[in-house]
Amino acid sequence: MARTTFSGPVKSDNGFEGNIIGNVTGNVTGNVTGNISGTPTLVAYTLTSLPTVVVGALIYVSNANTGAGTVCFGKGSSWIDIKTGLAVA
Repeated sequence: MARTTFSGPVKSDNGFEGNIIGNVTGNVTGNVTGNISGTPTLVAYTLTSLPTVVVGALIYVSNANTGAGTVCFGKGSSWIDIKTGLAVA
């Protein structure tokens, strides 16, 4: 496989192989394997703006737990609070 250096954004319709070094901007779809370094940031929602549940997805709900906020994961048709194990409402 050839090795090329680019100075601007790169788009791939068939994915990337090997190490991706640097910042990633935009949506990442598909499976991500390997080590992720840096600070992953979850998308923040409020109780009134929760997205459609995606099984296995992670989100941050800023006003759950009496305003303290919590991380939730998608399970079935609910967003589950990782601290309480209960659906956020």
